[in-house]
Amino acid sequence: MTKQDRNDNKAMTKQQAESGLNHNAEAVHQHFRSGFIAIVGRPNVGKSTLLNHLIGQKISITSRKAQTTRHRIHGIHTDEHAQFVFVDTPGFQTQHLNALNRSMNRVVTSSLRDVQVVVYMLEALRYDERDQEVLKLLPDNRPVILVINKIDQVDDKGELFSFAERVAKDFRFTAIVPVSAKQGSKLEELLEAIRNNLPEGELIYDKDDITDRSERFLAAEILREKIFRYTGDELPYSTSVVIEQFKMEGKLRRIHAAILVERESHKVMLIGKKGEKLKEIATQARLDMEKLFDGKVFLEVFIKLRSGWADDERVLRSLGYE
Repeated sequence: MTKQDRNDNKAMTKQQAESGLNHNAEAVHQHFRSGFIAIVGRPNVGKSTLLNHLIGQKISITSRKAQTTRHRIHGIHTDEHAQFVFVDTPGFQTQHLNALNRSMNRVVTSSLRDVQVVVYMLEALRYDERDQEVLKLLPDNRPVILVINKIDQVDDKGELFSFAERVAKDFRFTAIVPVSAKQGSKLEELLEAIRNNLPEGELIYDKDDITDRSERFLAAEILREKIFRYTGDELPYSTSVVIEQFKMEGKLRRIHAAILVERESHKVMLIGKKGEKLKEIATQARLDMEKLFDGKVFLEVFIKLRSGWADDERVLRSLGYE
């Protein structure tokens, strides 16, 4: 074989390889999948923790207290085969139905109408009337995947099989996936189960996007999370956060936030002795904002008294509740 022959063969091999790559790229493009996936369940089963692990970034606030999430939040995960747009919803509330909770329940029911796949989330070995109330909302005309969370807390894994069988008697699930959202285990299996049920489609968001929410919204949520984490059981449910100013000054974000409270006593509890409680909340919120936004933040926090805000539809709309 001459040198020219070898060069000709190399050229042909390169051309064939490029042709094969283009063919494969077209095949991948043709089979790319995308869609919206609602994550639903009763309060405190780990929906927001699951979303954050799936996205690889904390965009949905979490706490040990139930009903932390109040808004619909889109978390976006894109790989070479699919774009997953997860819809984190508030826990469906069956008690204390004030205007705020009714608003959050509407978010759950409307989300179920607007998605291609539903993830129904339970806590391992816990299935009661609250979960069954959510189960009644699940659509029968699209895929529903049962996710059993907190499997790291179950010593006898055989119990999980029996538990899944019991729940599956009440609904025909497309797939059943046990996970630990906190530890991030079995999430690849969950993504694969979801991917298999997404329709073929183009990118919905840019491939580098992780959420549809603005930094202004995320700042308010981070501050609200710290109120949940650093105050007692009652107070967080009587507060909301309004970002009154969000300005960029070079690379510095200057944020002025107001915490709305129902009663004067709530104001006293939030401030704490010599202002230490409010200082701790603001400091921890600022640190989380700087981590998420990858830049310096100047955060100033005020407290405002607004009685009855949680049961006033007009006020709730002004605060961005759906």
